[in-house]
Amino acid sequence: MLALRSIRAQGLRASMRMPANTLPIAAALAIRGQSSLVPVTMTSPADTVRYADQQLAKFDKMSFMPIRESVVSREMTTRYFTDMVDHAETDVVIIGAGSAGLSCAYELTKHKDVKVTIIEQSVAPGGGCWVGGQLFSAMVVRKPGHTLFDELEVPYDDKGDYVVCKHAALFMGSVIRAALIAPNTKLFNAVAVEDLLVRQTDTGIRVRGVVTNWSLVTQNHDTQSCMDPQVIEAKVVITATGHDGPMGATCAKRLEAIGALPAGLPGMHAMDMSTAEDAVLHMTNEVVPGLIFAGMEVAEVRGCNRMGPTFGAMLMSGQKAASLAIKALERDHGYGTDSWNK
Repeated sequence: MLALRSIRAQGLRASMRMPANTLPIAAALAIRGQSSLVPVTMTSPADTVRYADQQLAKFDKMSFMPIRESVVSREMTTRYFTDMVDHAETDVVIIGAGSAGLSCAYELTKHKDVKVTIIEQSVAPGGGCWVGGQLFSAMVVRKPGHTLFDELEVPYDDKGDYVVCKHAALFMGSVIRAALIAPNTKLFNAVAVEDLLVRQTDTGIRVRGVVTNWSLVTQNHDTQSCMDPQVIEAKVVITATGHDGPMGATCAKRLEAIGALPAGLPGMHAMDMSTAEDAVLHMTNEVVPGLIFAGMEVAEVRGCNRMGPTFGAMLMSGQKAASLAIKALERDHGYGTDSWNK
């Protein structure tokens, strides 16, 4: 049975304000505030045409407010660099804004006093989760991974042991909005993590941040003169960069290279949906002090099977990583006590 999930209506109502003489149309549009599965309908074909006429008349008379080009430049640069200064030190860095990383970021929005910095090397966040398998649209999530759909009010078709969202972009759009609208999170996209910031201890290394650069610089180090990076200090780092690839498994490969993990990591094993998702979720943990692995990067370190186009473990692994980060903040930095952030 199709499970109806209502969507938040506040933003929709604000965007749907119409002149007083369009009440029948506005009433029809209000259906959107009831469920994301109910299409916008008009009471009759005549209403539909009248609505289109009203919209065209509005657009033909529309004129944007004046602005100087320099104002636009100042707004973008001052806000961005203010964010860079503010996030030079942060509580949690999340590397990778795919399904696991964004689920983690959303979970951390529940802790308003934890500053969260998300680093994504692509221009667009979302990783490979904008589509399902083989570029198909639908997104399959095995239960109980659908609980995050319920939290975010993402509509789905309930098939018993699993659910199907008609387009993966519905989930991605919802989790991106929920993560980024929170005041304690900031996404720096088109930024790459080139290395880890570490401290050598008697028992090994402790991760204490990330080394970053513009993605275009990172991807072209072999074709240009050296352009040094900069750093973000963090109390906890969560890596969710996916399985091995040109920019994937970033921290797994780096830890192996510096000897913090044994040489010859097992890597991701062949597909077995029935076991893979449980393994990835259960093996989501702090691999070295200060560094938590989430999502498919777990498989690169632990040798889990791949699960292919079923996404429940990605969502739950991200949420679990957020709780692990909170416990690490409590253990090492006094989170939850009077000493926090003093």
